[in-house]
Order: sequence, then structure tokens, then C-alpha cells
Amino acid sequence: MPFVARLKDILTFPLLHLSSGPLTLAAILVCFVVLVCARLAAGLASRQVTAVLERREVADGARFAIAKIVRYTVTLLGVLVALTSLGIRLDALLAASTVLLVGIGFGLQNIAQNFISGLILLFERPVGRGDFVQLGSAAGTVVDIGMRATRVVTRDEVTIIVPNSELITAQVINHSVPTPNLRISVKVGVAYGSDTARVREELMRIAAADGALLPTPLPEVRFEDFGDSTLDFALLVWISDPREDRRTASRLRFAIDTAFRAAKIEIPYPQRDLHLRSGFDAVVQPLRALAGKEQP
Repeated sequence: MPFVARLKDILTFPLLHLSSGPLTLAAILVCFVVLVCARLAAGLASRQVTAVLERREVADGARFAIAKIVRYTVTLLGVLVALTSLGIRLDALLAASTVLLVGIGFGLQNIAQNFISGLILLFERPVGRGDFVQLGSAAGTVVDIGMRATRVVTRDEVTIIVPNSELITAQVINHSVPTPNLRISVKVGVAYGSDTARVREELMRIAAADGALLPTPLPEVRFEDFGDSTLDFALLVWISDPREDRRTASRLRFAIDTAFRAAKIEIPYPQRDLHLRSGFDAVVQPLRALAGKEQP
């Protein structure tokens, strides 16, 4: 059939001549099909691994890390097969990789660093998907660890793109490891002369009445300091979800204000007292004389 013969001639027509043989359109199509199949196989393998780990009740962060590693491995194998289908010799490619690594070291240093850091995050798992972390002044939940960067969603539903290398080299507070339990401190100052035992009693009663707090460890009241205008106390309580720290602290402050008003415990305004020990008359007498002269 002329059409089949013509199509065969087009597909087998050499476009380039490589060391291992001619590069044809058929080889390019085979390479494309292999890459598509590798992409589909990587997604399928990742989902199957995730399903198996879910049945074994493996933690979400570990499931995510293992599934990512499986996806990368299957994709890499597919790329190697695709290169082989093009007639590219892998041994020659590996020999040339030393030059490529030098180029990466100089021109793509940050990209390579972030990629290696991403692999470290997946293997060592200092930070995993679902962890609540604090990066400087920002805090949020890790939703994805990619090849170059990690996505963190804050409490304001804002996504922060963090380079993987920063999660390895910078200081990161992970509130989810070893447990998500978090102790928060609510500070309050009362007027001098207040009954400190009554203050402690009211604060403990407020903590006991809040059903969202953890019963253990027990809440604690600390007499922190003798401040400039107040006696400074702190109510220390434990919560099971670090994402609720601000909301819990606000709720406790409302309860403290209501309870202290009812108990007649004063929360004073900041104040300063001025004491003139000497020279008072020398300052006041000229002012009084001046005021007397101005009167009609």
C-alpha cells in the first residue's frame, strides 16, 4: 500500500545522526509515548502506595514523603527509558554528567541546592506535610513539598513559597513534632495591694472552666515580677492544636477581664508618680509672685 510505505519512509527518515545511530521521527514519537506513560505510571504508583500506607495507618506526613519518592523514582526510570529509545547511550551521558555537574555548580547552584534540600526533607522528614511550622514571624501549615520549594499556608489563607534550602539551613519551629500540644502564656497585671492568693484562685478557676484546654499537664499560675505599676502574673495552659493559640489566648483574656471585674481585682492603667524631695519652694514661690503681679 503506497500510503503505508510513504508513512514508513517518513517515520524512518533520519533527522540526525548520533553516535549510536540515526535519530528518526519514530524514535521521537516512541520517546514521547514513553514519557507520557511514565508520567501516568508515576501518578498511579504514587496513589497505590498511598492507599496501601493508609490501610496500614501510616502517618500522613510519612505517606506523603514515600509517595513523592516513588513518583520521582518512576519518573526518572521513564526518562532513562525514553533517552534509550532515542538511541542516546547512557554510559556516554553519565560520562558527560561531570561537565553538567560543574555547570550546575556554577550556574544553577540555587536550583540544585533546593532540589537536594527537597530530597533531604522527604527522606529525613524534619518537616512534613500537615505540620504547623513557624518561619520567622509567619506561621502556617505545610501543604506540599516540591522539588524546588515548599508551600506553607498561613492562618490568613495566604500561601508562602519557601525555598527548600531555607527549611534545612534556617531555624524552623515545628509545632507538630514530637506532639502538637502547645503551652501558651496569658499575662495579666494587677494593682499593688491586690490579694495575690485571690488572683491565683481566679486564674485557676478560669482555666478549669475552659473545656478546650488539656487537663494534663495542669494549668499553672506564676507570679512573674513586681512591675513598675502592676504585680505581673502569667496563666500557663496547654492546648492540643497549636493553630488555636491566639484564639485560646483571646478567650482567656475575655474571661479574666470579666472575672476580675466581678471580684473587684483592679487591672490598673500605666502610671508614673513624681516626687519632689527638695527645691519645691524655690520653684513655686516665683510662680506665685508672678501670678500675683498679673492680677488687676
